[in-house]
Amino acid sequence: MAGILNKLRNLDAYPKINEDFYSRTLSGGVITLVSSVVMFLLFFSELRLYLHTVTETKLIVDTSRGETLRINFDVTFPALACSILSVDAMDISGELHLDVKHDIIKRRLDSNGNIIEARQDGIGATKIEKPLQQHGGRLEHNETYCGSCYGAQAEEHDCCNSCEDVREAYRKKGWGVTNPDLIDQCKREGFLQRVKDEEGEGCNIYGFLEVNKVAGNFHFAPGKSFHQGGVHVHDLLAFQKDSFNISHKINRLTYGDYFPGVVNPLDKVEWSQDTPNAMYQYFIKVVPTVYTDIRGHTIQSNQFSVTEHVKSSEAGQLQSLPGVFFFYDLSPIKVTFTEEHISFLHFLTNVCAIVGGVFTVSGIIDAFIYHGQKAIKKKMEIGPTLPINPCTLPTRSRLFPRRFQTSLFGIALPRRFRFASDSESWIAASKEI
Repeated sequence: MAGILNKLRNLDAYPKINEDFYSRTLSGGVITLVSSVVMFLLFFSELRLYLHTVTETKLIVDTSRGETLRINFDVTFPALACSILSVDAMDISGELHLDVKHDIIKRRLDSNGNIIEARQDGIGATKIEKPLQQHGGRLEHNETYCGSCYGAQAEEHDCCNSCEDVREAYRKKGWGVTNPDLIDQCKREGFLQRVKDEEGEGCNIYGFLEVNKVAGNFHFAPGKSFHQGGVHVHDLLAFQKDSFNISHKINRLTYGDYFPGVVNPLDKVEWSQDTPNAMYQYFIKVVPTVYTDIRGHTIQSNQFSVTEHVKSSEAGQLQSLPGVFFFYDLSPIKVTFTEEHISFLHFLTNVCAIVGGVFTVSGIIDAFIYHGQKAIKKKMEIGPTLPINPCTLPTRSRLFPRRFQTSLFGIALPRRFRFASDSESWIAASKEI
């Protein structure tokens, strides 16, 4: 047993030194204090990193199919009334969402940006005062009202009881309302008068769209929209205006739900229109994103990048439809963010590296300072070396034995420096030099 213990003792890589042989210095104390502070700061930083989560990012190919894309928006038009503003969406698959009203709220704003009224959509409620019936006569007492659609009804017995119904029927037919005063419902409701009354007002429109997960666009533009001959058309004649101020501020625009760290580049973007008409275009690249938090909860969302373009035109020269257009396309690459903790073994390894590294470096610095001071002190104790003046030396017989006549401390001297028998010989030897 004793032999085994002795063998284990011989394996000791940390031999102990008696404390009597220790030499403690002021510089060593300062280095110890500084290294301890550095070691503590590095340990605290590593502990914070261990306690907090880190996010790992990966890029994979998006293999999802048949999904939908949710577009959340909140846009303010300070000089465009809610009564003439509409929202449309379409994609490359041919699906159209014209004059979207569901899940969208419009808020009328005064010139100072204060909210006047919030409503779903439309101009207002129908006022029935002996209106024109579908058969051509006026509404009589105890008779059910069924307004005329002016030839735009899809079925024979369809009724258009409001100006909005007539405009919607015209839109489905691909027709435009040239003069609202010629339509009984619009005239009774004061459509044009209401549009004039809202002149100078703004509109805040917010909500969301649920579209196919394919490339497409959605836009905000004045007038009812319809398709005519395969062309997307907006009916602007009903408003009897030749210019529209499309200045706008995008309060929020997201493709999907919020997740930590997301940056939406169009949030708080604002454009002011300098020309009578303008078409604002935003070309957006949508990147599918999956975010998984530390608890395993997954958020399916999207990020996007954007470029902008503006087309301007003068009054009465509508070369393009005035409005704000968002053209989006999907990236084939999906980004995944995963929250996770650093493993305890990784934390322990880093702590050991900090302690060992600081201890080793401080030891090297201390040894350098200690040996440097010791060498300087020894040099100062020896003192400076004085030159030898041969003229002041005694004769050879009194200073050196004969064996040192031709050498000085074992070093051979040139002949002219060899010792003579008296001081005059030293002087003669000096003259030979």
